[in-house]
Amino acid sequence: MKTFIIGISGVTNSGKTTLAKNLQKHLPNCSVISQDDFFKPESEIETDKNGFLQYDVLEALNMEKMMSAISCWMESARHSVVSTDQESAEEIPILIIEGFLLFNYKPLDTIWNRSYFLTIPYEECKRRRSTRVYQPPDSPGYFDGHVWPMYLKYRQEMQDITWEVVYLDGTKSEEDLFLQVYEDLIQELAKQKCLQVTA
Repeated sequence: MKTFIIGISGVTNSGKTTLAKNLQKHLPNCSVISQDDFFKPESEIETDKNGFLQYDVLEALNMEKMMSAISCWMESARHSVVSTDQESAEEIPILIIEGFLLFNYKPLDTIWNRSYFLTIPYEECKRRRSTRVYQPPDSPGYFDGHVWPMYLKYRQEMQDITWEVVYLDGTKSEEDLFLQVYEDLIQELAKQKCLQVTA
């Protein structure tokens, strides 16, 4: 059974989780895995020379555990589409993976059928971040001293990506972003179904 895997990445507070959840509500046979669910315990997070906890780096995440969750989904997707409804049986199992460091992790490079990256300007990102409650809470200067510099570093690394990434304006309304991505995905899924039929 063919699967369709979508990556939604971008800067902190850009709307990744909201977009993923909205898509899940409207796409048939769709699951979501969130990278935020794979943070290591605070006791395992390193501290930089300024005393900032290094949460915005790959080393803060248990990526092996996340890869295992993705593999389990792929394995179960191959066996789970059992339906008497012909239309449902033809639906391609869809997995949305959302997180802030997806496209910088090499083992994921080959799995994407469609990749999206949400961007928002510095001031808007800082404003949104200040309205959220984190555990542990952001210390004074954390956004400017760690969060934003790490985002810029990883965004620069993305220049080397060899597959297509669709960049999205995270300042658009929730509805506009959803419609833009949903329409794009419907077209991509239609292409996949055609390929499946001709294969």
